[in-house]
Amino acid sequence: MGVAPYEPVSSLGSPIAVPGSHWRAWARLRKGAVVQFETLRLALETLRAHKLRSFLTLIGVILAVTTLVAVMSVVAGLNAYVAERIANLGANVFVVDRFGIITSQDAWEKAQKRPLITMEEYNGLQESMQTANLIAAVEGNVSDVRYGTDLLEDVSIRGVTPNYADIRNISVAAGRNLNETDESHHAPVCFIGTDLVKKFFPNVDPIGKTIRAGTHSYQIVGVSETIGSVLGNSQDNFIFIPLATFDKEWHIQQQSLTLFVQARNAEMLDASEDELRMLLRARRHVPWKADDNFGIIGSASITSLWKELTSNLFNLALGLTSVFLVVGAVVIMNIMLASVTERTREIGIRRSLGARKHHILMQFLTESSLMSLVGGILGVCLAWGIVAMGRAATDIPMRTPFTAILLAVTMSTGVGLIFGIYPAMRAARLDPIEALRADG
Repeated sequence: MGVAPYEPVSSLGSPIAVPGSHWRAWARLRKGAVVQFETLRLALETLRAHKLRSFLTLIGVILAVTTLVAVMSVVAGLNAYVAERIANLGANVFVVDRFGIITSQDAWEKAQKRPLITMEEYNGLQESMQTANLIAAVEGNVSDVRYGTDLLEDVSIRGVTPNYADIRNISVAAGRNLNETDESHHAPVCFIGTDLVKKFFPNVDPIGKTIRAGTHSYQIVGVSETIGSVLGNSQDNFIFIPLATFDKEWHIQQQSLTLFVQARNAEMLDASEDELRMLLRARRHVPWKADDNFGIIGSASITSLWKELTSNLFNLALGLTSVFLVVGAVVIMNIMLASVTERTREIGIRRSLGARKHHILMQFLTESSLMSLVGGILGVCLAWGIVAMGRAATDIPMRTPFTAILLAVTMSTGVGLIFGIYPAMRAARLDPIEALRADG
């Protein structure tokens, strides 16, 4: 017996024995694949035949996808940047200061009445805290710095405890860090950032040299490794001096300490914050119903505040995307309705040759979905180009997450599918006889 039409055969041309039910299922699958392929081919030919009209139809979708992907790229890049460079206080570290995170004018005015964080409180916490590995204190000012006739303006002068660099993961490039001897003797020594090295000692070993900050002179005992910049602001333009030296020479009234507390491990971070809060409230005799009169800042709180700020930008992007999508969807529906009118005779011919209603429905749905998919891909490519140019021309970190591309393409395809349903149903319901009578 010969091979039946569409009967599966081996690579050698001999029939493959397939049970009857499996054969029928395989035949239906093959028939369906052929129909889908033919539908896709017709949709591509239609789009190719009307290139300009298809492009103009997709402008709304392209703008929507470009806006969404570009904004998500900026937000994702900034979120990662903030987590890495701003919110990264150190391993298992949180900060205690007078104000904390202030988000309103009213809160700022109330915070002005809070007491200063003093050396007595710092020493008390050093002695009492059981969950902390290290506690460092820092106090700061800004001054011009000179070496010979060279001048560097607006240098950050920070009085720090000897363990500050360890908590903040500041590495030594040359010399040494400040130590307990420097602190106890109020020594006029300093540890400097690389900006000062580049300015004053480009070709000279700075260790042992003396620089002048304000009216005070300090001998350089160490140089830090390069830290980099945050949002365009250099983090290497600093001088560290012993905190005791700073208190003697730079401290002014109403200047409060900032404390960096390192918990023993990540699991004890929350417990360490709670212990510090309890000890400091008890020392300050804060009533149990009253709010803290100091601020505690952790990496999570900084990240949370940042995401709250960027959510406004994302909401704006969603608003613009929605407007562009509505415009694009309406245009797609109108163009597909016009296409149904133009191709009425073609629909009638296909119906007379055996095409069923669901074939016509699938053809027009495929066309509208494919059109929107192409618009989504063009929008993603345009957004990628904008992000690449922005990354090259500015310091703003940008990166396009895969979820943004997936969301944009899915959204654009969905718009074409949903708003192509009505034109497709209208085409499928055309009477074959009346369609054949239409002008070609």
